[in-house]
Parts: sequence; C-alpha cells; structure tokens
Amino acid sequence: MNTIKFKKMSKSILWYIAVLLISLITVFPLIWTLSTSFKPVSEILSNSMNLIPKMFTWDNYKDVFSTTPFARYLFNSLILAVGGVLTNLFFGSLAGYAFAKLPFKGKKGLFMTFLGSMMIPAVVTMIPSFLVLKNFPLMGGNDITGHGGMGFINTYWAILIPGAAGAFSIFFMKQFFETLPDELSEAARIDGCSEFKIFWKIYMPLAKTALATLGIMTFQAGWNQFMWPLIVLNSQKMMTVQVGLASFQYNESANYGALMAGTIISTVPVLFVFIFAQKYFVEGIAHNGGK
Repeated sequence: MNTIKFKKMSKSILWYIAVLLISLITVFPLIWTLSTSFKPVSEILSNSMNLIPKMFTWDNYKDVFSTTPFARYLFNSLILAVGGVLTNLFFGSLAGYAFAKLPFKGKKGLFMTFLGSMMIPAVVTMIPSFLVLKNFPLMGGNDITGHGGMGFINTYWAILIPGAAGAFSIFFMKQFFETLPDELSEAARIDGCSEFKIFWKIYMPLAKTALATLGIMTFQAGWNQFMWPLIVLNSQKMMTVQVGLASFQYNESANYGALMAGTIISTVPVLFVFIFAQKYFVEGIAHNGGK
C-alpha cells in the first residue's frame, strides 16, 4: 500500500515540476520584457544579462508616448478589437443559431462551405479583399464604378467589414447552440414568439459562457492583428498598436527600451479583458469539457 502511495506521490511531484518548468519557460519572455522596459539604453545595449535592472528608469515609458502617437495607436486598436468582438458575437450568434436550430434547404452544404473557408490561408485572400475594399462603389471618393478614390482603405471599416462574421465564430456558436434543447424554442413558438425573439430572449441569455469565451478569443485576435492593418491602414494616425510597435524596431536608430515598454503596455488591455471575463471563460471550458 505504501509503495502504491509512493508511486502516486512521485508521479504527482514529477507532474507539478513539469508544469512549473513549462510555466516558467512560457512566462520568462514576458518577465524579461518587463525588466528590460525599466533599463536605461546603456544597460540594454551592454553585454550584461541582469534580470533586475541596475538603474531603474521610467524614461522608456515616457519615450513611447513622446516619440510616437502611441495613445492614438492604443485607441485605434481598442476601437477595432471591440468592434470586431461586437460584430462577431452578434452575426456569429445569428448564423450559428440558424445552422443549429432552423431547418432550411442547403444548410449542410452552406455550413461545409463555411468550414472549408477556414482551411484557406488568410494570405491568399489579402489581395482580393484589398481590391474589393479599394474599389467599393460610392465610398472613399469612388464613383459608381468603384474608381477615383480609395474606397474603405485607410478607415476602420477596412478592418471591421472583412472580419464582421468569421467562420470560426459561426462554427463555435453553432456547436454551442446544438447543446441546448429544442424544446425551448418549440414552447416559445407555441406561445407566439417570433424567431428573432426566441433567439434573443431565450437562447442568448443561456449562451453567456460561450459568448464570453468567443469574445476573449476575438478580442485577442483583433488586438494582435499586424499584417492586415499594415496593408490597409497607411497613415500614422490610423496605425494599430502592433504596427506602431514595429516602427520602433525598423527605425534607423531602434529604441529597444521604448519597444519593450510599448509591448508591456499593449498586453494590459488583453489581461484586463481576460480577468473581467475569466469566470465565464472557465465556465465555458468546464461546460464544453463535460459534453
């Protein structure tokens, strides 16, 4: 009996050690970035590898906002990330509910088309999407034929429209709505509820955990976008925080201290969102894991 307990205890200890090592490896880059953000430039460029700064300074954080319109970058990213969350939660839930609960012809084929679109690399669709947005009729100085202006390019819509209803959001919400009983909608129809009222008043309140989980993932993805904003937002006042951070690295005199400080600042909103929605996020994992 003691031997069995010893083996179980040994396995538990080894497991905890492995988890601790993986956690340290994962967190260490963030800790190093935080440490470097408080170091003066001379110490950053030296050969020393000190985790704790020899000379503690806030200059890097001041430089972030004094040398670039970093507050504007944060505002742009916040608008795009929150806008992406709202559109994906609404349209993704609508489409997911339709695929899960409403019978209509071609439903299976249409859903498989959505799933198939998830397999297409995003880089393949960038040029066609750019041309569609640039040549959109009657927008951004374009005439009825889509010529003469820039369309949606260099506006928030260039980011929000292509990602308003992602295939993953539709798939995610469809899978969740399928776990809810059909008897709820059947009883509501008998009482005379419209289909949208059934969706909005009955099913949406039950989907809080799924919405929170999808919201966190969508916010993080929107906040961390780099390539697409780099292509369609070509003025400094429209830059997102990720594109703005890259400018610190690619300038002739790279300011690594400001880059590290900006990186730390850019992680704060995502951290706050996760802390705020952590309860629903964990409930969503537990709910889906129990199915």
